[in-house]
Amino acid sequence: MTRLSTLCYIEQDGKYLMLHRTVKKADVNKDKWIGVGGHFEKNESPEECLLREVWEETGYTLTSWQYRGIVTFIYGEDTTEYMSLYTADGFTGEPHPCDEGQLEWVDKEEVLRLNIWEGDKIFFRLLNEGRPFFSLKLVYDRADTLLEAALDGRPLELFDILNEDGTRRGL
Repeated sequence: MTRLSTLCYIEQDGKYLMLHRTVKKADVNKDKWIGVGGHFEKNESPEECLLREVWEETGYTLTSWQYRGIVTFIYGEDTTEYMSLYTADGFTGEPHPCDEGQLEWVDKEEVLRLNIWEGDKIFFRLLNEGRPFFSLKLVYDRADTLLEAALDGRPLELFDILNEDGTRRGL
């Protein structure tokens, strides 16, 4: 199955708006912390999907955003998702509850301590470095183990991913 989606990290006062996915039982993101976003509807552009999904999940209308990269997310043998990754630093509106979990503003320095996908640590590093547009491929098995990663078509050594205590992870 191949899908298209958007993923947005809204920034304010040194924090990201994070979604703790706790509601859906059959959710690949169950119990993980991610940004907001979702799957394209028929005939949508990435920006149209971004704006719709952010409003649906948060109540916010984005006024300033940047397309940061494309993430190819491969999960098991049958799921490939192409995620258009955005950051946003301007919005209007009043927050409303999200039907997919709890929204919380989290200090950027604390995000890596949350239950996030291992590969997300790579793109957070790229975002924090101010890296211009990038292509990141992340391959996981069904146990959520990151098996392979490539940045702009070049394989990454997975020991670059750090454990919670800051030591390098070796596979």
